[in-house]
Amino acid sequence: MRDVGVGDRVDQYVVTDVVARSGMASIFKAVDGESGGAVALKVPHVQYEGDVVFFERFQREEEIGKRVDHPHVVRGLAPREKSRMYLAMEWVEGRSLRAELRSSGALAAERALQIAGELCDALAYLHRNGIVHRDVKPENVLLVGPGGAVKLLDFGIALLESARRLTWAGLSGTIGTPDYMAPEQIRGRRGDARTDVYAVGTILYEMLTGRLPYDAPNAAALLHAKTHGEPARPRAFVRDIPASLEAIVLRAIARDPRDRHGSAEELLRDLRDPFAAVPRTRASPGDSIPRPHRRWARRLLLASLVFAMGLVSRAWLDHERSSAPARSAVAELRQAHGAGVP
Repeated sequence: MRDVGVGDRVDQYVVTDVVARSGMASIFKAVDGESGGAVALKVPHVQYEGDVVFFERFQREEEIGKRVDHPHVVRGLAPREKSRMYLAMEWVEGRSLRAELRSSGALAAERALQIAGELCDALAYLHRNGIVHRDVKPENVLLVGPGGAVKLLDFGIALLESARRLTWAGLSGTIGTPDYMAPEQIRGRRGDARTDVYAVGTILYEMLTGRLPYDAPNAAALLHAKTHGEPARPRAFVRDIPASLEAIVLRAIARDPRDRHGSAEELLRDLRDPFAAVPRTRASPGDSIPRPHRRWARRLLLASLVFAMGLVSRAWLDHERSSAPARSAVAELRQAHGAGVP
């Protein structure tokens, strides 16, 4: 078996064009010989077809494609029969968000909110169906039609809650794209809905400012910054970003998952009316202390407790000193008059 090329027939599909190539697979445009419509085919390179880890990922991506049906997610198709490993998907004419950012730099806030909102809508649907994307990035977001509606694609490293743990070693070590990876992914954890929230927050930051939250010279420095540092505030680069919107973005990309929005649906509610939102830094109710100040709050509480204990100790010592003469007088009376003295 050889790699697929233009003009080849893959079951019911005839390959007409190469769309993209990566290290592990190629994306082709093809014509469905039965319907006559255009489709997209994702075909792995031959050397990976025997890789167990890659095969597991590919099967998972195919299963997800069969499950999803949402206007902002690229749909998977079911061929009548399959003679080799590949994925068939609906053909979508569009431009990647990456291409949009390269040509435009920062986007208008209204446009950025539209894209982030539609992306959250897609992710909320996936999360309700037990799917975590884990590789949300501008390259995987297509903008289609006159209004540039979002279409999310590429479930190559997505997580199905019902599936067994995905093998981390092998093809690429830590899974994800460094610029958009959440700190917990960097540490090798599986991630959950809040991992996708982090990626959307990073994309929103980039759309609003034309730059990423962390400026690092290499991947190692970037990963260290994301697990130990804090991002620059968006308003440091674009002053007219509303403070309330900045707070939402910073909450979405918080280092600790507990400090982010608990779900894409929660982030979507804030994005629909960012001026009305009251961003919280901790997903649990009642936590009103911003995370950067909690360390100081704990220190102040500890200092207050130590101070209070000092006051109690001092009061006890003062009491002991003041009562000592009275106890001495009682002892002298006992000695003088015997045990009849109370």
